[in-house]
Order: sequence, then C-alpha cells, then structure tokens
Amino acid sequence: MKKLSLLLIGLLLVPTLFLTSCDKGDDITGGVAAEPTFTILKEYMVANQLDINNVISNPAGIKFVTGAPDAADLATFLAKYYIMDIRSAASYATSHIDGAINVAFGDILTQAANKGSKQLLVVCYTGQTACYGTALLRMYGHPNAQALKWGMTGWSDTTDSWTAKVGDVGSASSNWEFGSAPSLDLYSDLVLTSLSVDGAEILRKRVEDTVAAGFKTASNTDVVASPSNYFINNYFGEADYSGFGHISGAHRILPLTLANGEYKNIDTSAKVVTYCYTGQTSAVITACLRVLGYDAYSLTFGENGLNHSSSQWASNHWGVDSHAKGLPLVTN
Repeated sequence: MKKLSLLLIGLLLVPTLFLTSCDKGDDITGGVAAEPTFTILKEYMVANQLDINNVISNPAGIKFVTGAPDAADLATFLAKYYIMDIRSAASYATSHIDGAINVAFGDILTQAANKGSKQLLVVCYTGQTACYGTALLRMYGHPNAQALKWGMTGWSDTTDSWTAKVGDVGSASSNWEFGSAPSLDLYSDLVLTSLSVDGAEILRKRVEDTVAAGFKTASNTDVVASPSNYFINNYFGEADYSGFGHISGAHRILPLTLANGEYKNIDTSAKVVTYCYTGQTSAVITACLRVLGYDAYSLTFGENGLNHSSSQWASNHWGVDSHAKGLPLVTN
C-alpha cells in the first residue's frame, strides 16, 4: 500500500513539474530547447533581407521615401501609386491627392492588400507617420512601399504642417553640445515571448501589434529638457554629428544593423529615441526597433526642429532646399 501511495504521488508530480517548466517560458521542441524568440526573429529578418538597412533602402535600391513629382510628371506619378492617405477624415475631405484612399493608420496592413499591381504610397501631414507605416508595410511583405517625403506639406503649400514646427529648440538649450560621441556599451538581446518558433509568423504578429499600438514619438522639447531620461541615438555621420552639435549625451550609431551587431549598442532597458534630419528616417528605425521589442520613439521634426538655423545644412532643410511643389488637390 505504501509503495502504491508513493507511485500515485510521483505520477501527480510529473505533470506539475512539466507545467512549472512551461510557466517559466521554456520553449521545448522535440525535447530540445528552442532558440530564443528574439534570435529567431533577428535571423529571419536578416535572412529575408529585412535588416534595418534593407528596410531603409530595399535590395532593389528603392528607398522608403519619394518626393512629390514635378507638375509635368504628375499623371505618371498618379498612375504608378496606390495612395493611402492616413490623415484624419476631416483633413482628407478638405483636400487630398486625386485618387488617394483615406485609411486609418490601424488599417494600413489590410488596405494594402487592395493595391493590385500598383506600388504603395503612404501619405500623412509631414511624412513622419507615413514613414513609420511604410517601414511596417515593408516588413509585412510590401518591400517596395514608400512614403511621400515631407507629407502633404511637400505636395501643396495649402497643406503646410512643417513651417510652424521648424526652429532651434536644441541649439538654444544648455543641453546642446559639440564634440565626440560617448563610448558605446554592449547589451544582451531582448527577451521576447511567442507561442511560435516560425520567424515569418513571429514577424507578422509583431508588425500587426506595432501597427495597432500607433506611431510612437517623443517631442524635441521633452527630450532636450531631460536628455538623461532617454537613450538617444543621433543617426548622423560623424561630420554632421559634430558640425550641427547634438543633444547632450546623444550616441551616434550608424550604421545600425542586426547582421553586424550594432543593435547590441542600444540600451535594452531605456526609452530609445532616434533622431535624424527630418524625423522620417528616424521613424523607419523606430518602427524596426519596436518590432524587435525595444521601447523606441522617433524625435518629431528631427534636426529641422532642433537646429534649423545652423549653417551645416546641405540637404533636407525645410523651407530652404525643400519646399512644396504646388500640385493640385481635390475635395470630396
């Protein structure tokens, strides 16, 4: 009887131990521990040419952003693109590009399936949210998707959302400095959880969740006021990093890829803020980082909002080398 009791207790403990192991998040496949979800996702993205640099400019050389056409090329441009206008319904009704479809940001993945043989183009007010959405579309199976550079502001001066936002929030602050970037540390990979061990499935779900969460931004005033609250990456070459100056403590990680491991220089425990010239490239990087699990944010309006008066500008300077094309709009 005693032996029978011990046997029954043992049988009861086996499933308990098994469930405890599963509760700890151990992935068991055929009795062998599976690779961590982050590793599966990273390796899938690299193998399928979806590394961060390939989202910025795909293997065919198509960049994530395209400018508004010249008036003479307008008809060809409109025939080429399936245009998703992600502005509010009210803004769209007031004026929009001929043929554009008004789409809520949360619906861009499903709406993209209706593009037919056309190339996807995402349009917003300034280009920043559209670039974020474009990066997610590229990771979702639309590698040629693009955003309209400068948004509707670059299309017509009657839809200007840029001019009022440029300024010198950074360079006018005591938290602005010149000189070399701080040294970089190495951080362990993030821990992600998934019921799947299939890279494509993991990526698809993470893109869907990132779209559902909406565009994640940080304002230049908040970051400049308290830079120590963030891990800041200035996505500039070395000459512009020192030439423009930079937010105090900003790192400079460029290139930034999974394949070569630069991503390991990003603090996994911090709010990660990326900034560039316009907030458009930083939006793409932020989308990639959020899919990978980072608490990432794009600095709105980029260097145009931080140091618009600088003499360092060579391009991407709103109102100087970049301006609205004065193209026609339609109303509902």
